[in-house]
Amino acid sequence: MSEARASTVTPVAPPLLLASALDGEWSESADVVVVGWGAAGACAALEARHEGASVLVIDRFEGGGASALSGGVVYAGGGTAQQREAGFTDSPALMHAYLQHEVNGVVRDATLARFCEDSVANLEWLEGHGVRFDATMPDHKTSYPPDGQFLYYSGNEMVPAYGRHLPAGQKPAPRGHRVVAKGQSGATLFATLQAATLRAGAQTLLQATVRRLVCEQGPDGQAARVLGVEVWQMPANDPRTARHAELHRLYVRHRTFRAAKAMACLREAAQLEHEAAQPRLVRARHGVVLSTGGTIFNPELTAQHAPHTRKGWPIGDAGCDGSGLRLGQSAGAASDALANISCWRFITPPAVWPQGLVVNRQGERFCNEQVYGATLGHELVEHQGGKAWLILDASLRRQATRQCLFGGLWAFQSLPALAMMWLKAVKAPSAQALAARIGADPARLEASIAAANAAAQGQAEDAFGKSADMRHALSGPLLAMDISIGNPLFPLATLSLGGLRVDEVSGQVVTAQGQGLPGLYAAGRTAIGLPSSRYISGLSLADCVFSGRRAGRAAALDSRQGVSSVFRHDPLVDKR
Repeated sequence: MSEARASTVTPVAPPLLLASALDGEWSESADVVVVGWGAAGACAALEARHEGASVLVIDRFEGGGASALSGGVVYAGGGTAQQREAGFTDSPALMHAYLQHEVNGVVRDATLARFCEDSVANLEWLEGHGVRFDATMPDHKTSYPPDGQFLYYSGNEMVPAYGRHLPAGQKPAPRGHRVVAKGQSGATLFATLQAATLRAGAQTLLQATVRRLVCEQGPDGQAARVLGVEVWQMPANDPRTARHAELHRLYVRHRTFRAAKAMACLREAAQLEHEAAQPRLVRARHGVVLSTGGTIFNPELTAQHAPHTRKGWPIGDAGCDGSGLRLGQSAGAASDALANISCWRFITPPAVWPQGLVVNRQGERFCNEQVYGATLGHELVEHQGGKAWLILDASLRRQATRQCLFGGLWAFQSLPALAMMWLKAVKAPSAQALAARIGADPARLEASIAAANAAAQGQAEDAFGKSADMRHALSGPLLAMDISIGNPLFPLATLSLGGLRVDEVSGQVVTAQGQGLPGLYAAGRTAIGLPSSRYISGLSLADCVFSGRRAGRAAALDSRQGVSSVFRHDPLVDKR
């Protein structure tokens, strides 16, 4: 098997340029062609159908993508029914004020305001298509709520530094809305959207990869307008096609605990595509929406843009290989934030772990331990060389062990924590002895512990703003746990955030000069969106709904004259 054939990455070719839309032999056509059937693709298809457009959805496998493998959490606020039922007050303005800390200017403020204003309506839109949410909450901060609990603090809302915008006396509102389901909720979310897509009358083309765009050639010899796509589909009634579908199911089964076997399944699937897939041209009369996911399973892109994250544990689906990004770039689209990789170092649950101290290689604290896992991971990987330790004492270890054994945690939360505390922790009777064992500077580690203890005892303020209820004075024998990137016992998950630049009102893909590419749109993690700078749980799926609906509607109303004027006069467009 050649190296090219062994690759799991979808091949992408330069655009097929036609003199006009009438040239070429189109095997089929639709008003809107959606490439990638995850949450963003489903939302785009549903919105395009709502606008009266015929829709064809294409997917490399059988749909789902990273959305189906996710926790099924949608970040929503501004006063959802679930927030009100749980007794919380929220508004679009409060949601906007908080998210400004997280979005970090990656989209215009007008776009963020629109996202917050639409949040309640978008959650109700999902419910209208059959997705269920609930107001039951866990009683502690967690990375993912246990079964039977569905509303939670999914970001940094409880961290004091992020709550300064709140009126006096008002507590922060939880905005993580987990889909009601047994187990991980992403599969239920996508199954519901998949059924809604089919009910709406969208057609599908499955086990098919889009390898290039078909474009009308402009006077300069470049792509002037996207007319459709070249699809390579596995043939019907071929045993290799059934095997191709089975391989993806095997990949999903093995991806968490048998990564090598999962990747072998992807290589075999790619080989079958190389051997058996057959080409066809599909016409998009109004527009093409690219919603194929991110780039985390493209090793070349990771090595080029974010080599320091390669030791992480990539999460997502096999289709997250940057195919949508590369298709857009092939036609002249601009991309951004490809170096932005979300690195997830969750140290809660156990809920008491953040009462310990996180220190770098020198033994110095560098972050508030109670922050959201991706916030901690960003500081660790981007600013500390990926190396850090979590320091506990015997009291915290006892409490954490009880939480792991009797706290109703998921196995993926409790088992690594127990193994870290009881099998891999470095132990020492004092800070000075511990520093010697982990290679830290004894004076710096002692100073870090002394300062944090003084804050816990009410003698000083915590240097990193940790809440009073999360402070703990370390005493007696200490233990250090390696929370560095690359620790196989405690994987640090990574997720790509960058993508194609788009017009933030319509979702139309744009060039480096800011010119729209007629007939081409992008949504979800294929596009720059709300989570493209910093990530908090649920923001990606919420952006899939927001950007997917936006792109589907714009593509449905597109014509050869360009995007409908409906999108050129939105009152919220930022004029900067």
